[in-house]
Amino acid sequence: MGGTEHLTVQREGATLVLTLNRPESKNALSLPMLVGLYDGWLAADEDEEVRSVVLTGAGGCFCAGMDLKALAGKGMEGEQYRDRMTADPDLHWKAMLRHYRPRKPVIAAVEGHCVAGGTEILQGTDIRIAGESATFGLFEVRRGLFPIGGSTVRLPRQIARTHALEMLLTGRPYSADEAARIGLIGRVVPDGTALEAALAVAEQINACGPLAVEEVKASVYETAEMTETDGLAAELKRGWPVFATADAKEGARAFAEKRPPVYRRA
Repeated sequence: MGGTEHLTVQREGATLVLTLNRPESKNALSLPMLVGLYDGWLAADEDEEVRSVVLTGAGGCFCAGMDLKALAGKGMEGEQYRDRMTADPDLHWKAMLRHYRPRKPVIAAVEGHCVAGGTEILQGTDIRIAGESATFGLFEVRRGLFPIGGSTVRLPRQIARTHALEMLLTGRPYSADEAARIGLIGRVVPDGTALEAALAVAEQINACGPLAVEEVKASVYETAEMTETDGLAAELKRGWPVFATADAKEGARAFAEKRPPVYRRA
């Protein structure tokens, strides 16, 4: 089913679960992890049986960011993947959802540390659920670095600017409760249950019309920086054709017949 030594891929019904799997290093980003992530996003979008994606981390941790030992010149694991980076120098940014947006909904299931590059990847996901002991933050400035994964652009568009600037300029950690309060994540659940909660949300999404879901997601992002007038016009352009699909007709029939709909992406 794909994956690499640092990124596992598993199917749960119509949901593809991508797990950052380097727990001994708090799932710090490595070359095998980045390659696996990018391949996972592509696999989800190319498989019409996949209707949602859940991103999580192994060992009670989401992601502690880039492997700073590698950045300091001590080498990075997975040199066998170096040719992938040579062929596509943008691969790491696509893996981190900086330069790639999956058309399927992406749900983050966060436990433990989700800091630096972890918080940057988080901003590329659509729905975010975290265990109550999870920790967030952009620590780059404390290390003399820049959060170049997109945070200076995305974060002020996702949460209030004053909160975004405090997070970016102080480099301090944020608890799950505070992250929820400022809008970085959507829900806090008991520790150890974030994945279960994310899969439950995925199941709700999977039960909906897949064409409708994908167009709704696309419209939200496409219109985010438009004027209201332009946004409403773009929404109609995307949304109106959905009403003519076989899935829309099936949804109406199923409602009238009081039964679950069977969608076929048509």
